[in-house]
Amino acid sequence: MAIKESELVLAPNGSLYHIHLTGDMLADNVLLVGDPERVEMFKSIFESIEHESSNREIHALTGRYHGTRFTALSTGMGCDNIDIVATELDAAANFDLSTRTVLSHHRTLNLVRIGTSGSLLKEVDCGSLVAARYAIGLDGLMNYYVHGSEGFEPEMEKAFEQHMQFDTRLASPYCVKGSETLLARVAECMHTGITVTAPGFYGPQGRHIRLSPSIKHLNEKLAQFSWNGTPVTNLEMETSAIYGFAQALGHEALTVCLIIANRPAGTFLNDYHSAMRQTIATIIERLSKQ
Repeated sequence: MAIKESELVLAPNGSLYHIHLTGDMLADNVLLVGDPERVEMFKSIFESIEHESSNREIHALTGRYHGTRFTALSTGMGCDNIDIVATELDAAANFDLSTRTVLSHHRTLNLVRIGTSGSLLKEVDCGSLVAARYAIGLDGLMNYYVHGSEGFEPEMEKAFEQHMQFDTRLASPYCVKGSETLLARVAECMHTGITVTAPGFYGPQGRHIRLSPSIKHLNEKLAQFSWNGTPVTNLEMETSAIYGFAQALGHEALTVCLIIANRPAGTFLNDYHSAMRQTIATIIERLSKQ
């Protein structure tokens, strides 16, 4: 059955409404960054470029490195943007957009977020790389979807809820496992841990500017949680939604974050662009190896 035009919305050229991509423009390896300007870094790394488009905060670039095809795509900030981007990436891969019907053969994407983050552990210093073995979502986004249990971690969720004792007015947290396959390919010599995803940058990450956060000692409580020997390492704004959609829709997902703030130490890496470019180059190199 075809999905209505008002539900699966397309641009005038027939591409997905927000990401401006169709299935043939999209590579199986999708590198997600927040900042649209960061996509420019890929131009000096890709050996050839076949597609580029831009719409609002979403900048897409498809090219090749050592014969492997990649799409670099900016998402903007926050899980609300991931809701749009992840849904439309799956639609580009798995729908006939001319008929708005699901294709008979499922196409699996490798979704790798390359982002920045704040460390919650003193020993994970600025300039470090952290690959997320698990994600914990404080955003509540996946609670709006019906999905199977595979890849989601209900026992971890219960343990986290008991540990944090959140006010019932807040969204119920959810816990999702990242791709073991991508972790093995990408995360050599990186820290691995649990990445917590917050629905904002200030109060939801325990920052006190003028308004006081409602959760006292949030970061300290998060840093005290671990699951099967894996500690909470860092706090950011997108990973839980990426992992949730990947597990629910049958894709592989991994987040690698460059640590630019150490919250316990109070330090911040202001100029991190060269380190980010090196991170991008390292991940592309590792993903291009068969």
